[in-house]
Amino acid sequence: LGKGTKCIIEDGIAKMPDRTAFAGSVATTDRLVRTLHKKAELPLTVAVNMMTKNPATALGIKNKGILEVGFDADILIFDEDINVNTVIVGGKVAV
Repeated sequence: LGKGTKCIIEDGIAKMPDRTAFAGSVATTDRLVRTLHKKAELPLTVAVNMMTKNPATALGIKNKGILEVGFDADILIFDEDINVNTVIVGGKVAV
């Protein structure tokens, strides 16, 4: 990981060390997909595309975002409650 601005995580919130401002988000992708699907009631395929295909397309990244021949094999496998069980990076199981 690169060096960034120091922050603290307190009560599930990233804050600047002096606590005068938020420092960013601590939301993980699985948490965001789960919220979109279960709370916002979006179809799971739509929620997953919002975290994968749509950002890759918007950024012009040609080899990520969908499962297709010629694309990077970066895959998260999650259970019915959208808890990550397996992480695959470049076609190799990482976790």
